[in-house]
Parts: sequence; C-alpha cells; structure tokens
Amino acid sequence: LLTSLLPHFDHRNRGMRTRLGCLSHKSDSYNDFTAILPDKPNRALKRLSTEEATRWADSFDVLLSHKYGLAAFRAFLKTEFSEENLEFWLACEDFKKTRSAAKLASKAQRIFEEFIDVQAPREVNIDFQTRELTRRNVQEPSLSCFDQAQGKVHSLMEKDSYPRFLRSKIYTDLLSQTQRRLS
Repeated sequence: LLTSLLPHFDHRNRGMRTRLGCLSHKSDSYNDFTAILPDKPNRALKRLSTEEATRWADSFDVLLSHKYGLAAFRAFLKTEFSEENLEFWLACEDFKKTRSAAKLASKAQRIFEEFIDVQAPREVNIDFQTRELTRRNVQEPSLSCFDQAQGKVHSLMEKDSYPRFLRSKIYTDLLSQTQRRLS
C-alpha cells in the first residue's frame, strides 16, 4: 500500500516520500548499510578494516570524517527517521565551502527553507531562539550564519543518535563482518 502511494507525491513532498519509503522496508540491519555504500558494497567492505570501523567508536567526529562511517550512520538515522539532522549538518559543511557571494544567499535560503523554517520539509529539532537567530543571520548571509544551529544539531546527534548507533545492529553487524573477513 505505502509503495503504491509513493509515485503520487510531487517533489515538494520529498521528505514525506522518503519517510513512507522507509516505512515500507524499515530495518536495522547490516544489509541496509550496504545498500547505500558509496562504492559497490562488497568492494567497500573489503577496503574497510576492523580497526577503522572500531575507531568510529572513539568519537563522533571520527565517525563523521570517514566516508563509510558516514554512510553507516546515515543508514542508521534512516531507521530512526531522523536523517534530516545529518543532511542538515552536511549541507552546512558544504555551505561553508561556498566562495561565490552570489551563491551564498541562494544556498543559505535553500538550507533555511529545507531544514530550519517552521514546517520545513526536513525540519531539524532546534529551539526557538536558535531558529530566530538563524532566520536573522540568513537575511545577511555569511559563511557562519548556520554555526549555532549546526552546533545544536551536531550536539543532538552526538549525545542522542551516536550512542544508539554504536549499539545498533547496523554497527555491530558491520564490525562482525569485518572481523569474519580476518579469520
């Protein structure tokens, strides 16, 4: 039923379409992770060492800095219906690399409308003061206009989602898979 509804959603309902799609095949498994790996799953896992995957537990920033760690964390967040947090954080990281003043304003507006504004399609959970500060910052955008909101979302993921990720089936299955390869 859910998958039959998916084609009827237009591009403005992309967030809802993603959530409905996840409902139709939600799981917290190692196979979920391999489906979104940046490379072919088997080749990617052959390159991932147990040591690398174990280092993801050292700190949240170590996890975010590793492309397979990022992919595994994204897969986990999808199972929790909270991938908008990571997508917002990544959009902010990309935004900080913007060199064109002309692009700065349009990118800032797009990020604000997609993640920050009340009723945004992929609204992140931030407090009213941070939302309003960000709204004012976007009026005259700079490379740091999302810093406070990005920091709040980073902190939320680090304190809330990251510990659950480390206990998740996705992560434990991945570690088991890399260890089995060694034996």
